Amino acid sequence: MRTALLSDIHSNLEALLAVIADLREENIDTVVFLGDIVGYGASPNECIRLIDELADTIIAGNHDWACAGKNTIQGFNPRARAAAEWTRKKLTAENRGFLLSLPLKEKNDDAVYVHATPCFPESWDYVTSRSEAKFCFESFSAKLCFIGHSHIPAIFTLPPDRKMIAQSPDTLMISDDSRHIINCGSIGQPRDNNPMAAYGIYDSKKKIYVLKRVAYDIRTAQEKILAAGLPDFLAKRLELGR
Repeated sequence: MRTALLSDIHSNLEALLAVIADLREENIDTVVFLGDIVGYGASPNECIRLIDELADTIIAGNHDWACAGKNTIQGFNPRARAAAEWTRKKLTAENRGFLLSLPLKEKNDDAVYVHATPCFPESWDYVTSRSEAKFCFESFSAKLCFIGHSHIPAIFTLPPDRKMIAQSPDTLMISDDSRHIINCGSIGQPRDNNPMAAYGIYDSKKKIYVLKRVAYDIRTAQEKILAAGLPDFLAKRLELGR
């Protein structure tokens, strides 16, 4: 089975449309979305509709719940807070209910799917270091855990000798004797100095994970952000990939 792992669209319709077009070229069996459909960008309702149609599994992100009013936005930085307040006003009642209905975590026999961390998903912590990953590995037993949230593609591997490996390869062979926490990066707001949309594909038959990058119409996404009156920085950062 080939599973597409998508995360952190953040209301960037142009990036999402480019990824959807790219998925048509892949032989995908199932699509998992790892959270944050909305926030930052200017097309929240459109992105919700497309993900609802596209994904088989959809996980809640911190911006999803914050923009729907389930979580507070007081801890957000000023730009994120401004975008969340704008999004709250723009969401349809139906889409607000949709975001509120999303689960924090899902799992099957092979993998755990969560936006932030598998241990305390409701705390919205990050997995960006070996020590954080080590703590997370203790909270689940599956071979794989797919996450988003940081907007930075990364892979943490726990081999039999338990000497943690942190890396960011575009391709990873999944060995039978190791476990992995895999961050598939961000579609709508990458922060690894590469502005192209990022998503992952896991082939459970071939035991391989591939990170894909897709170019999209950044200028149109920027123009929409500025026209909406959202902070200029949210538009500028898209071309920088950070």
